Amino acid sequence: MPWHHENAELNNRNFKNNTQRVLTSVLLILLTLLALTGCGGNVDNVQISDWKPSEIYSNDDIEAAFQTVKDYFSQEFDGCTLTQLYYPGDIYADEFNEWAERYGSDEAIIILSSFDVDSSGGDGSLNPNSTYTDWKWVLIRSGGGWEHADHGY
Repeated sequence: MPWHHENAELNNRNFKNNTQRVLTSVLLILLTLLALTGCGGNVDNVQISDWKPSEIYSNDDIEAAFQTVKDYFSQEFDGCTLTQLYYPGDIYADEFNEWAERYGSDEAIIILSSFDVDSSGGDGSLNPNSTYTDWKWVLIRSGGGWEHADHGY
């Protein structure tokens, strides 16, 4: 009989250890998911302003550029809300060429935006509880889709 009692006690300890491991794993997974969902900026209600027809880019090109900015913002601008995007027009054509040359790409486009920053100050580089307007986004491409190259004033 003592052998049976020791075996049951060992099984009970193994069960407790396995249960603790499973609960710890589940807790870590939930914390990771929570951390991931809290990252990035809000792009849910961004207003896209009308733009004059471009002689350089198609409407699809410009809309794809807007989407690239929204994707980048939603991933990288924690604590911020994108409020407006607009294409400033072909008057930036010289700057498009300069940026394309700087990054060794075929094309570049400038998109301007406005966004609000919450009390956290975003990643710490932005002023808390403020609004940024005419924030410049530089996107480049060479035969494919637009890619984020730079941003700021």
